[in-house]
Amino acid sequence: MRVGVVLEDESGMHGNVCAHFGQCKYFFLADIDKDAKKITSTRIVPNTAVHGGGGCVAVDEILKHKVTHVIAGGMGMGAQQKFAQAGVQVFGYSGNVQEALNDFMNNTLGGLDACKDHGDSGGCH
Repeated sequence: MRVGVVLEDESGMHGNVCAHFGQCKYFFLADIDKDAKKITSTRIVPNTAVHGGGGCVAVDEILKHKVTHVIAGGMGMGAQQKFAQAGVQVFGYSGNVQEALNDFMNNTLGGLDACKDHGDSGGCH
């Protein structure tokens, strides 16, 4: 499986999960063998659609990388719905990327509420 984590900067595993999906500058992609609880490969790619406006362009951008799961600090309902339609499970996390991935592999991550900025309006982050 491939987990996409939204990053504040290029710090990768040592960085923090970006609080705002649509404003992340990078995606951290981690291929994970969940049975072995092991990360098999990682890479950082730029988010070329930083807050691209309506239509959830950032969702389309990360989906190009064949992610099966996404970890973000916050996300609008429109983006969450688009991920759900693509069969991608979304999790919320605030803090270090490595800890987020550890929690993911241990099945202790929770879901994600809509960003306070958009509530249930369907705005896309």
